[in-house]
Amino acid sequence: MSKKKNNQAAPIEPAEEQSAVVEMTDDEGNIYLYTEELIIPLGEDRFAILVEATDEDDKSDDEPEVIIAKIVVDENGEDLYIEPTDEEFEKVQAAYDSLFDEEEAVDER
Repeated sequence: MSKKKNNQAAPIEPAEEQSAVVEMTDDEGNIYLYTEELIIPLGEDRFAILVEATDEDDKSDDEPEVIIAKIVVDENGEDLYIEPTDEEFEKVQAAYDSLFDEEEAVDER
């Protein structure tokens, strides 16, 4: 199987108006809910910035957990969210950081 490598990021896509809710299960069977905040395409792959879903009544000062997940399509055409490799994580993090660097530069004008 040949895989084309393209390190150039495509335009970053904001999540849809109605953010998708993603259910993640850890090794112990605990279920966590996240909302899809942003899609970052890198080459032929897509990555999601997922923010822990919190109850609107939650008054704690704790910041919600934010994770990066790689989006792959299963045999039924459904999106699956999986853990990215360390290399993929670093590339997504760099693309995310550059997005906010660009926004700050625009805001300063």
